[in-house]
Amino acid sequence: MEVVTKGFELIIFDCDGVLVDSEPIINRAHARVLTACGYSITEEALIERFCGMSDAEMLDIIEREWGRALPGFYAARVGEMIESGFRQSLAPIDSVAEFLDGLRLPRCVASSSVPQQIRYKLELTGLLTYFGDNLFSATMVAHGKPAPDLFLYAAEQLRTAPTRCLVIEDSAAGIDAAVAAGMTAIGFSGGSHCGPAHAARLQTHGAKLVIANMRELAVMTGLA
Repeated sequence: MEVVTKGFELIIFDCDGVLVDSEPIINRAHARVLTACGYSITEEALIERFCGMSDAEMLDIIEREWGRALPGFYAARVGEMIESGFRQSLAPIDSVAEFLDGLRLPRCVASSSVPQQIRYKLELTGLLTYFGDNLFSATMVAHGKPAPDLFLYAAEQLRTAPTRCLVIEDSAAGIDAAVAAGMTAIGFSGGSHCGPAHAARLQTHGAKLVIANMRELAVMTGLA
């Protein structure tokens, strides 16, 4: 199966789980600190429920469900664990650099992470050079994924009509956001956090197709 790529003018990448294999590191840190604080939850449950959302939105939901505020040290402790994990084991998604090397379209990143974290992760994995300053964060818009705001903002900044944008996303929230923005969405299930049901879930949310590696993306789209 091949996506009809004629007419696309911009490809929008999510960051975590699409460009860098960071979801397990991030969610492991949150799960450990949340559990230590008294809100017992696993890494897998966090990924299932909140993958694609910003930390702020995720923690707001957790605090409302829990009926109490997280302690003041929470952000610093999680941040230290994530930073340590990134330095030890953060890696780019397999073959993503090769795909970006051959990509003929303009591209950008639209992520739920804060701007400095997007840049840091891409620098650490050697991918920043492919995007320059075309990095867009959920902090730049009123509503993060699954709302369409972030993707629409990225398209507006790069002067591209939504219908001319192709989005690569690993989360149901991200697919929802792309579809709501009027963009074509391709699901990615090649991150180490993706279980056997992940691809079907992305298709259910509206992904035009789901691919498991970047070599497959190049073949199916003809973009690189």
